[in-house]
Amino acid sequence: MIRNLKDWKDPTLLLSSMGISSIGDFIYLVAINIIVYQITASATAVAGLWIVGPLTNIITKFWTGSFIDYRSKRKVMIVTYIIRAAFIGLIPLAPNITVIYGILVILSVAKAFFHPSSMTYVAILVPKEKRKQFNSIRSFTSSGAFIIGPAIGGSLILLTSVEATLWLNALFFLCSAILLFFLPDKEHINKETIPTLTFSQVVQDFSVVQKFMSLNKYIAVTYLGFIIVMLFTFAMDAQEVVFTQQVIGLSEMEYSLLISITGIGSVIGAMLLAIFSKFFSLRYMIVIGLVMMTIGYVIYAFSWSFLSVVVGFVILGFFNVFLNSGIMTFYQNNVPVEIMGRVTSIYQLIQSAAQVIFILVTGFAADLVSLRLTIITLALVMLSLSIIFSFSVLKPNKAFYYREDHNEKDTLSNKIV
Repeated sequence: MIRNLKDWKDPTLLLSSMGISSIGDFIYLVAINIIVYQITASATAVAGLWIVGPLTNIITKFWTGSFIDYRSKRKVMIVTYIIRAAFIGLIPLAPNITVIYGILVILSVAKAFFHPSSMTYVAILVPKEKRKQFNSIRSFTSSGAFIIGPAIGGSLILLTSVEATLWLNALFFLCSAILLFFLPDKEHINKETIPTLTFSQVVQDFSVVQKFMSLNKYIAVTYLGFIIVMLFTFAMDAQEVVFTQQVIGLSEMEYSLLISITGIGSVIGAMLLAIFSKFFSLRYMIVIGLVMMTIGYVIYAFSWSFLSVVVGFVILGFFNVFLNSGIMTFYQNNVPVEIMGRVTSIYQLIQSAAQVIFILVTGFAADLVSLRLTIITLALVMLSLSIIFSFSVLKPNKAFYYREDHNEKDTLSNKIV
């Protein structure tokens, strides 16, 4: 028992750091929307906040992986936390909206470095046999932050001001950075061997990722399939407010209650998964999570009342954590840490570009036909793709990729050079 607690000391610190930053993300989300609207009184300016991240990803993901893989992931995470703390603290001092958008771009760049670094550092720090439970607990902390973060942000704004809330928000990221200082590096980086970040180096790293994908087609196609299916959720989520209020006829209060109930469903699902994750196989976590989440979206697409929407949202919120925890563990178990930063960055580049296009096409389709028909079509196509994806995951001859006890050196995914 004591040994088991000692084994979880470092993962617990990492979970605490990520949990605190997740709360900070949601506080920031509430505060930045309010401060931009206060300055501009423009709904378009607020909507622009949602475009900054994907556009920044498209520009930066070409080279972030090349930077990350040759450097300490822990140090990259610390630096990104400090940058986010510093620039969030500068937002209240910005003289106009142009400067604020400039700061938002810098914050988005920092996040673009953070995600591949954290994904890889988890694989380095957390032993393979503990990753599934770690990712399950991480889903629990993220789901909890989804509820706690906006509540804290709203309370701070009411008690103080938007500016003070942003300054307090910066402290969350500083706390996250401080916790990482107590974690081991576990990487032996020889500074003399770090290549210069040039165009030719980026092209060379692209070829490394391409070689990994060609030698490990099942891993590459499986994760890409997950991204494609999730594009449908992004497109439907982008139309969520309009669909629930104008098509179904929910009031703003009912919509707010709906989001809270969905968050509670996610928290309950994540809590149960964190406790009982060892009883679920990785494959069934992914399949059950994906199919049930998609069914939740189908119910949502055909909804006609507040109660029917609640049923759909609770189902999708509950099972979304199963899918995310499962696919994250699959990815960390099968992609070598030596190239994980580059592979993750390329996948996120593809995802961001497709996400922008898909959201725009969905909006155009909703204007051309009707929003109800568009959402129903997206949900049904997503359900069909989910079933096809599930058969691929459950193939008996692919069970090797979902084992949690085999030696990493024996995996096919290490055939990269």
